[in-house]
Amino acid sequence: MKIELARIDDRFIHGQVLTKWVKLRPINRIIIVSDAVAKDEMRKTLVLSVAPPNVKASAVSVDKMVRAYHSPRYENETAMLLFEGPQDIVELVEKGVPLKEVNVGGMRFEKDRQQITKAVSVGPNEVDSFKRLHELGVKLELRQLPGDTSVDFYGELLKNTK
Repeated sequence: MKIELARIDDRFIHGQVLTKWVKLRPINRIIIVSDAVAKDEMRKTLVLSVAPPNVKASAVSVDKMVRAYHSPRYENETAMLLFEGPQDIVELVEKGVPLKEVNVGGMRFEKDRQQITKAVSVGPNEVDSFKRLHELGVKLELRQLPGDTSVDFYGELLKNTK
């Protein structure tokens, strides 16, 4: 499997993904990698119902994604991976899926989260996960849309966050 884009966006499949990112990247599959979504049939159905008709879409657990990545069955697939937050990405990388770069697109503001940008808010667990990804050599870029300037998410925005 070739991973064309790994993106954190807690809205998963929505206008920006459909109209910008999918058209920019040569993908034939969108995979939501989330243990929480994979276990929740109603949420999974809702999220996948808005996928474009010309792209296969699925929601899988981290472990299932690891197996799919290493399976010869999917060797000709080109995929966009979507994540709700950085924790699942840490687990995926630590289990052998070699992500070199992650696009940080959106994480909504909630109680106990610090707003980093207008579209990204993080809590202590997310900060720890982003730091771990940095330690694992994963480049973290902040970019809402493909035409936006890429910003070093870890170095410029997160490095001194607690």
